[in-house]
Amino acid sequence: MDLQQLKAAFEQHQVRRVKVGGYDIDGVLRGKYLALDKFWGALHEPIGFCDVIFGWDAADALYDNARLTGWHTGYPDIRARIDPSTFRILPWEPNTAAFLMDFVVDDGSPHPACPRGLLKSVIARSRARGYEPMFGAEFEFFVFRESPASLHSKNFRGLEPLSPGMFGYSWVRAGQNVDLCTAILDDMERFDVPLEALHTETGPGVYEAAIRYDEALRAADKAALFKTAMKQVAARLGYTVTFMAKWNHDLPGSSGHIHQSLWRGGKNVFYDPSPPHKLSATAHSYLGGQLALMPELTGLYSPTINSYKRYVPGVWAPLNASWGIENRTCAIRAIPGSAKSTRLEYRQTAADINPYIAMAAALAAGLWGIEENKTPPPPVEADASARADLLPLPRTLREATDGLAKSQRAHQLLGDAFIDHYVHTRDWECRQYERAVTEWELKRYFEVI
Repeated sequence: MDLQQLKAAFEQHQVRRVKVGGYDIDGVLRGKYLALDKFWGALHEPIGFCDVIFGWDAADALYDNARLTGWHTGYPDIRARIDPSTFRILPWEPNTAAFLMDFVVDDGSPHPACPRGLLKSVIARSRARGYEPMFGAEFEFFVFRESPASLHSKNFRGLEPLSPGMFGYSWVRAGQNVDLCTAILDDMERFDVPLEALHTETGPGVYEAAIRYDEALRAADKAALFKTAMKQVAARLGYTVTFMAKWNHDLPGSSGHIHQSLWRGGKNVFYDPSPPHKLSATAHSYLGGQLALMPELTGLYSPTINSYKRYVPGVWAPLNASWGIENRTCAIRAIPGSAKSTRLEYRQTAADINPYIAMAAALAAGLWGIEENKTPPPPVEADASARADLLPLPRTLREATDGLAKSQRAHQLLGDAFIDHYVHTRDWECRQYERAVTEWELKRYFEVI
């Protein structure tokens, strides 16, 4: 939108307040309200925003190892540029407009720690090669009849799910919880995060939402905003949601799969009608790059300690760098279809991803595969987890972080500054976990040892 169109939209929606924000390393939306006069000025000149958002973790604890910011820099303001193309009206906050921001340095280039800026730089690289990346995300999430207060009072134990039992693709459960389903579908449509599908998954109170695909940056915006918006939608109904990869060891994990294809001149370059499975040579090279780099980039796809609790046999999560035609046991599922629908589904990722970082890593690895003309191994036709001849994936955040730190390709493709900062944040996350005394340890050792 240009300025005139934006003012007309504000008048149409009777906007009285503006909310702006940007996503941090952990995929948390950090923002604030702006007065209207302040907002109009900020469209022309970036505003200041404390860079502590890149100097603390998801719990607002300050890193002790960050170099981009910290006590040694005094946590100064960085420049935050409002992106007018992200204009939305908040369905749950009347007369309130919302915008996403890009964090930049003085010359206007992306701040080294800005996830959205990282993805924009990889997209620019793709477009320079003549490819328009098209992405889409789908998330599984658990819903509970709880509030933030009850979660903490119960110490996150003994929570009441939205509905009991294991009932995937249930017409009945969706109908019984029509208040939630209609709120999700209607509010996300109004929020410009339209869904292609919504259904129950296997597990008590678990749903899966497939977000309509789009150009890669808008797809990442929609994915990130969906997770943020679901917390608002659920709270209005007296519920709460979690996008943890594995919130309960007795239940399935929550996936966060990424669908992707490349287009040129209005045509899907992953599609070729000649081969048996209609996957082009470009698609195979893109796939080959992702598989070759999957182990060393796992820390970007699986960013939390909890991510790796999902990597166990028998729960649909991949254990190795594998791919197959319509094979859901693989890390990447090739989906042959029409000239429009042929795509790759990246299945290593869970619902706890930062969409900007995960999509940037996937796209960068795929483009590298095309440049290097990488050839993937033959597709897996049975249970991929049973294959011992494929590259294994890291099984802990510590292993993944160490592998990422040593990865020359990660530094080359995503930049030294970003990778170094990201590695420091994951090292911090590992050290916080290593110091924790868990409930499992207390039950196992407190009395017996």
